[in-house]
Amino acid sequence: MTNVLRPFLDRWRLVAVLVAAAMLATAHAFETFGGYAPCTLCLRQREVYWTILGLGAVFMVVVRLPGGPRWREATCWVLGLAFLVGCGLAVYHAGAEWKFWPGPQACASAGGGLDLTNLSAALDAKIRPPACDEAPWVFAGLSMAGWNALISLGLAGLSAVAAIRERSKR
Repeated sequence: MTNVLRPFLDRWRLVAVLVAAAMLATAHAFETFGGYAPCTLCLRQREVYWTILGLGAVFMVVVRLPGGPRWREATCWVLGLAFLVGCGLAVYHAGAEWKFWPGPQACASAGGGLDLTNLSAALDAKIRPPACDEAPWVFAGLSMAGWNALISLGLAGLSAVAAIRERSKR
């Protein structure tokens, strides 16, 4: 298994950037082509991927600067921590969808997420504001937030493996 992962782990910063871009593209495709409007927690999860994308790009430059290779392990740990933050947000969101705990007040299905400027357009289109405590899409028993939690956890684990590999190279 390690032989299969080696090319990815050796270029983990690039992989993190590409995965973050793919996750953002997938989220935007669900929104644009599927008509799934993001709720507040969906947008917070996207912010994590934007952060990972930016950090990964900066880290790719940093490790190539003079003295930069000493930062290779640390960059993998930082990316892993960012993926864990994304996992935590996704678990919180999925838990709110399954009613394990309440979601944010501003994002509940009973509460309004619309302001007055959008109210008439929403009434005309007969749409509801997106709610953090309702899963609009489920596949194999998991919502988008649930899938994001699993993917983020896996990526955090791979970040740790990449960091440990970097340490062993020294």
